[in-house]
Amino acid sequence: MRLLATGRALRASSGRWAVASASGRGRLRLPISSFPEPLHRQRVWSGTRSVVNIAAAKQAAKPTETSRPPVTVEGESYRTDEWTNTPETILSHVGRHLYLEDNHPLAITRKLIESQFPGPVYGNYSERNPVVSTAQNFDVLGFPLDHPGRSRTDTYYVNDKTVLRTHTSAHQQAYFQQINRNASVKPEEVGYTVVADVYRRDAIDRSHYPVFHQMEGARLWKRPETEPLKNSAVTAAAIVRDVDALPTHDVVVEDPNPTMHSERNPLQAQYHSAEEVEAAAAHLKKSLELMVIKIFTEASKAAAGLDPAFQPEPLKVRWVEAYFPFTSPSWEMEVFWQGDWLEILGCGIIKQELLNNSDVPHRMGWAFGLGLERIAMLLFNIPDIRLFWSRDERFLSQFQAGKITRFEPFSKYPACYKDVAFWLPSASAGSSVSAAGGAASVHENDIMEIVRGIGGDLVEDVRLIDEFTHPKTRRQSMCYRINYRSLERTLTNEETNDLHEKVRAKLVGQLGVELR
Repeated sequence: MRLLATGRALRASSGRWAVASASGRGRLRLPISSFPEPLHRQRVWSGTRSVVNIAAAKQAAKPTETSRPPVTVEGESYRTDEWTNTPETILSHVGRHLYLEDNHPLAITRKLIESQFPGPVYGNYSERNPVVSTAQNFDVLGFPLDHPGRSRTDTYYVNDKTVLRTHTSAHQQAYFQQINRNASVKPEEVGYTVVADVYRRDAIDRSHYPVFHQMEGARLWKRPETEPLKNSAVTAAAIVRDVDALPTHDVVVEDPNPTMHSERNPLQAQYHSAEEVEAAAAHLKKSLELMVIKIFTEASKAAAGLDPAFQPEPLKVRWVEAYFPFTSPSWEMEVFWQGDWLEILGCGIIKQELLNNSDVPHRMGWAFGLGLERIAMLLFNIPDIRLFWSRDERFLSQFQAGKITRFEPFSKYPACYKDVAFWLPSASAGSSVSAAGGAASVHENDIMEIVRGIGGDLVEDVRLIDEFTHPKTRRQSMCYRINYRSLERTLTNEETNDLHEKVRAKLVGQLGVELR
């Protein structure tokens, strides 16, 4: 689930695990966007920030009389309106389906994970069309109307009722319902994994990209239809039998906290007994431990293959209490790898309200979510997330289906740094109402989108290096440093200067800033 993808940026790797984010990239102890999280920094600069509801925002964004041409995605045509903010640079990524290209590192990672959730108990699926309704992406999952993830500063809207999905959880209800239908056609399939490309307006650096890939999974158990809470011992016994059927392992696991805590990690006492949650948590943790052991065993083999002197430390796993909107109790899994604890995924016992609202009230279970890029960057030692989209044979030829090999860097082309400094417009001058509500003169993601739209993959990162508020006028000044660097060739000064001048001009024309 998007919320389960985890809330902190992975040190030295991709930090995309998910939420329709709210704020703050870095070491966050959660919210997860693959159980929504704010794992990227988001700035909104405005003299006044008033919260309004979604209806008011829609009223402010009513289409004008000027008609806009429709957008075609995966062969289907969609109307556009004043909410449309999905540029061609993003739409050009639709249909690549990197996770389905056998020799691509994302596909190899996907198959490695799927191997730990085999049929007939689990079905392994993918969702190719990224266009979903706002109801699927937000409403069904309980996102409040003023949640930042609904904002056009965070999400790519096709129109006011349709978005490019921001997380795989947009399909969660459909898979819960499918498991219910399986009872009559293939009753042995009571779990699933699903992988998909997801889209989010975000920062620009070596571990963030506006298109990335998430994978989530779930396992459900049937409960007695009559008084399931009173008869929870029946459910617990069935889950324990499934726990006992899982393979054992000898990896050291730190799990010092109780499964449930009344304040930090509460039981859904209205729906679940402690007995059945203890059993489901045991099944969840053991299943994910086995998956992670497989992943890091393969990573160690690959590292040793590249460097015979490589001496891996014994693998250690620890469970950390967490908070996700869609599970309770909830946990994050961390793995000790190459001298540091790395957050790998988020998971928990599914909120029963979600199952009830999905018309499967007589089932309970667990779910997890993770970011494929994050795992693949660890497995293959890939230093820059842009490489996943490369068509350069020097990159693609290094990987082969079914094998984990460490990426061998080719030529590192020189960086070209350019700074752009500007005064922000006052809130009263051209401020707008975001989809989630609130007056916003300039949002950091708008700046990132302008740079990305002009420079594309020729931009390695964009960093805020200075901000200043004038003591008398209270005007705000920002200075960003843009690193232009191609993965495939040396950029000329003329080319870089041209890109940078276009960025400067668009910042003025689109955001109304005053260059310094």
